[in-house]
Amino acid sequence: MIIKKILPLIVLFTALFGSLEVQAQSDTTTFILVRHAEKVDDSADPDLSEAGYERAERLTEMLERISFDAVYSSDRIRTRETVRPIAEQHSLEILLYEPHEPEAEVARLLQSNRGKTVLVSGHSNTTPFFANELLGREHFKDKFDESDYGNLLIITIDNEGESRLLHLRY
Repeated sequence: MIIKKILPLIVLFTALFGSLEVQAQSDTTTFILVRHAEKVDDSADPDLSEAGYERAERLTEMLERISFDAVYSSDRIRTRETVRPIAEQHSLEILLYEPHEPEAEVARLLQSNRGKTVLVSGHSNTTPFFANELLGREHFKDKFDESDYGNLLIITIDNEGESRLLHLRY
């Protein structure tokens, strides 16, 4: 059932961006940005709820065929737990970034990950801003709605700095 749901997405992704192997050979940089999954409560640093862990598992299944070079997260339980299964699947350490210094962090992530495929787990306010910085233009006018956990942003940046966005839902 999950294959039927994601097969059209894979076809669309391949049509728009080509295979990730070809991109890696051409030094295209790919960032996949997600907001953390549903949290258990509104405390300062909550864990994921049952629905959040289910969403993290769906994300893992959707992205299981992508070879990630790095996985980043803010230093919050909910963001780390959202991408932990993917990091484990690829034997990668979850690297931390500072969401309160977005311009500097995006520049740092771009510099250290040229030609790579990277997953970044963030928040409703940081994910759209990071996307805008990576795109080099203001595509997202505002933060994501607090009740919206299903955005999946795939941003590719070619050798000349031209960027493309594929905005999916999961």
